[in-house]
Amino acid sequence: MKNYTREDILNLVEEEDVGFIRLQFTDIFGTMKNVAITVSQLKRALDNKCMFDGSSIEGFARIEESDMYLHPDLNTFEIFPWRPQQGKVARFICDIYRPDGTAYESDPRHVLKKVLSETKEMGYDFNVGPECEFFLFETDDAGNPTTISNERAGYFDLGPLDQGENARRDIVLTMEDMGYGVEASHHEMAPAQHEIDLEYTEALDAADNIMTFKLVTKTIAKRHGLHATFMPKPKDGIHGSGMHLNMSLSRDGKNVFADEKDPNGLSKEAYYFIGGLMKHIKAISFITNPIVNSYKRLVPGYEAPVYIAWSANNRTPLIRIPRVSGESTRVELRSPDGAANPYLALAVCLAAGMEGIKNKILPPESVDENIYEMTDVVKNALGIEELPASLREAITEFQKDQFMQEVLGEELSQKLIESKRAEYREYRTQVTEWEINEYLQKF
Repeated sequence: MKNYTREDILNLVEEEDVGFIRLQFTDIFGTMKNVAITVSQLKRALDNKCMFDGSSIEGFARIEESDMYLHPDLNTFEIFPWRPQQGKVARFICDIYRPDGTAYESDPRHVLKKVLSETKEMGYDFNVGPECEFFLFETDDAGNPTTISNERAGYFDLGPLDQGENARRDIVLTMEDMGYGVEASHHEMAPAQHEIDLEYTEALDAADNIMTFKLVTKTIAKRHGLHATFMPKPKDGIHGSGMHLNMSLSRDGKNVFADEKDPNGLSKEAYYFIGGLMKHIKAISFITNPIVNSYKRLVPGYEAPVYIAWSANNRTPLIRIPRVSGESTRVELRSPDGAANPYLALAVCLAAGMEGIKNKILPPESVDENIYEMTDVVKNALGIEELPASLREAITEFQKDQFMQEVLGEELSQKLIESKRAEYREYRTQVTEWEINEYLQKF
């Protein structure tokens, strides 16, 4: 882990001939933003004196309290390898503060740091390994994105059938050039769909890494004449893209989820963590699956989870326990997608899991059969419920879950609810191509 000082940064900038610096932050919807400065303003930035108009960022601040300050996290300093080698471009990821020096409570990074701090007080560290799926589509003559791809590759296929292989390789090499670990990469189920698995790391680093990975992926794809999208379901009739989260807790560097004496290799803490996740998962879906399109992915038939269940012997449930042991023991949540704000997604998952540990919430029995092949009678007998089927349902579930709202804070919760209500209302007014094809001639 990096541990840069102010002097380290000043020396690096001089030694590496950095001429331009981006002060990056993430808005409440998971979109990366930045304020750019020249190296002449670096000392001012390191003194936390760079400010921006928060009222110009949707959901951030009212016009009468719009001044926000960017506090660079020195350990996030990176030089972009794809930019010029003279007058290089570097970045910091920043925390957002008010003029009075207090952290802005609706800053997504602050929300995660707050939950991590509470977890640390209980003696635990939270570690995460994200599996990021995305599509590489062609662009039109004007450079605009399309959903067109001429390839027909499938799961684990390779070139020349996999026509995005070179772009995916360059994404991985760029990430590693910047010092980020990549565990694996491969072609996914659908044509033009890819997966890159990031290294298991502490949760704040994991969220920062996801945001950096998205930027790298889109940048390198564009250099290959392609458009990378993390949209959950860009085309009907094919598999959608998820962002599976592999999670574990450690104490004094040891994985506390592992228990070799248990048939599933899980400790009591792991079971309680699963119990907390399952208790709040309907409300969590509002954060991990935050857009209308998210719920086009969460349908039967495309390997995405629909039912609230867990298993160590079955890949269909919402929560899967990979067949590994010891320090590799983890809980895999399969519902999140790439539209999620990673800071908020990890914050709500951790908070729910820790509530499970605090209150010793046991999950129901594992479901080790294919749920999609069960009848409704069997599912009802086993008490298997479904995830929200729409953004509207997810909003309702989040509104009912006071604990989840407390995790995000009242202000941020209300901003997200209001914004997503407006998004769903706008969606309801649209007439889709499916409706035209289905109804125009019939009625």
